[in-house]
Amino acid sequence: MAEITGYVRYRFRSDDDDIDVMLEGDADWVKSIVSELGLTKLGWTMPLAVTRTDLSNSGISSPVMDDSSDEVMDMGPEPDPSRIPVVRRPIGELDLKKKLDEVGIEKPIPPTADQLREQLEELETPHPAQGPMVKDPMAEAWLKELLRLVVRKHGTTAITTETIALAASDYLGDREGMELELFLESLFRAGKIVKVHGGDGVGWGPSPAWLASGL
Repeated sequence: MAEITGYVRYRFRSDDDDIDVMLEGDADWVKSIVSELGLTKLGWTMPLAVTRTDLSNSGISSPVMDDSSDEVMDMGPEPDPSRIPVVRRPIGELDLKKKLDEVGIEKPIPPTADQLREQLEELETPHPAQGPMVKDPMAEAWLKELLRLVVRKHGTTAITTETIALAASDYLGDREGMELELFLESLFRAGKIVKVHGGDGVGWGPSPAWLASGL
């Protein structure tokens, strides 16, 4: 690197190796990072001067560079690499469940058919579904209420065909087995529900647009 002082930008790109490095900050700090990365003889460095702060459409302030002025403002505190924590672990050793538990995020537990049945019984009868593609207005309306409970009350994205049958067969025109699967497939082709393929079978969940619609 050339001996440049002040606020600088370092840039190195290699399309062949899919590498893109850009550093901005005090020249000595940038130089030390470039050295640690083994890029001393690669890339280029240019001086920058920050003269004012502009706001982007996102509301996040970003420095506007003006190479014609020696005045430097809004640089903030000098970077301190020693305050950046270094976390190293063997690949595959991250216990994601443990980390989620530490921050208070629990994995959603799929509801049982009995739970969903009890919650459906507490609901008022929904308005029949409407639209030219609707074959069974009340069955579709009840299915939407069922999947609404699955997503919003239990935080689960889909449930199996068997769970749907056990929880709401009589709400869905007494459909079970192949008849229920054909009914669900028709709603899937209409873009109203989604199909989730898993190791234990097929699950069904609502499309966000259908769930939010009043039809």
